[in-house]
Amino acid sequence: MLVCASCKTAFPVDRPRWRCECGSYLVLSASGMFSPGDLAGRPASLWRYREALGIEDSTPAVTLGEGFTPLADATLDGFPLKLKLDFLCPTGSYKDRGSAVMITRFKSWGVSEILEDSSGNAGASIAAYAALAGIRANIYIPQSASAGKAAQISMYGARLVKVPGTRADTARAAWNAASDIFYASHNWSPYFLAGMKTAAYEIAEQSAWNTPDWVVVPVGGGGLLAGLYLGFSDLLKAGIIRSMPRLAAVQSANCDPVYRAWLQGLSDVPGAEPKPTAAEGIAVAQPVRGKAILEAIRGSNGVVRTVADDLIWDSVEALGRQGVYVEPTAAVAPSALAAMRKEGLIAAADRVVVILTGSGLKATDKVVEHYAAQEPAMAGSGAPMHRV
Repeated sequence: MLVCASCKTAFPVDRPRWRCECGSYLVLSASGMFSPGDLAGRPASLWRYREALGIEDSTPAVTLGEGFTPLADATLDGFPLKLKLDFLCPTGSYKDRGSAVMITRFKSWGVSEILEDSSGNAGASIAAYAALAGIRANIYIPQSASAGKAAQISMYGARLVKVPGTRADTARAAWNAASDIFYASHNWSPYFLAGMKTAAYEIAEQSAWNTPDWVVVPVGGGGLLAGLYLGFSDLLKAGIIRSMPRLAAVQSANCDPVYRAWLQGLSDVPGAEPKPTAAEGIAVAQPVRGKAILEAIRGSNGVVRTVADDLIWDSVEALGRQGVYVEPTAAVAPSALAAMRKEGLIAAADRVVVILTGSGLKATDKVVEHYAAQEPAMAGSGAPMHRV
């Protein structure tokens, strides 16, 4: 069943619906659960956890083999940790987890055309899976979005609409257009959120069901954070793991509504006025699932931290020196580690997983622009000329 997060009205899952009549978002209830003993021999994709996704066995999956990304050993600033390389999903971002599950449900519903608004990654991902499913897609993105993401969306055959102004302006434009086309918003869909749970399942399975002490993620709309909490909660309830990792939500200091709400002890996230930031993918002024985000942080005994743009760019470089090229939004999470260690939040013996969400190839225009402004020699070189 689909259940309203606010008024608790229940809806059947056999008819297209993206929100409750009261205006609140929906959650997927009473999905099943897999057994670790059943996983052997299943495909190395998120569909190995199908029982927990709310998609019937008889429903063909719309899939590009997404999920089950590497959990790699790394060292940042002398601290050993694990990097969850989710930018290696098929379209270059973790959003494929949600898109695959959501578009699979839409195809089973017979939806023929959808509309989505995005800072870029979700739009590109949904455009790809819609193309695979034979569903027409209309994707709204900010005019300032990275050129790589815009090109991806167009190449998948979607109708691309660039909206002048902020990310919030893009959401409003899409909302107005959604009166005539089914709104396939990754921020609203309960099936997109179900796909996000698989990141928790994978981290646990790849750790031999011995969960880390911390999982650190960038947060804007909060789908990944909320999905992680739901996924780890599923595993705890099933007795598959023994403890819930602490979740660290990291935001840009230039757009930090979740941080402010958490600091003030609020139960929901009020809107905030964002400033320009390198982390375009998490520049969300007011997340739809504000309550769920705060519940995930508090329910996991987690924290929220903010980082400035200069630290974000430092992390882009530091990761690059280890052979990992991510966009600035993805570098937000590791940017907070040094301060968390200095505060004593992360102990020397703690096991930490940092999720890297988007490929640097998507934002190469932004990377080149940044370093060209920093060092004119960069403009024609194709590589940073300075040392980290």
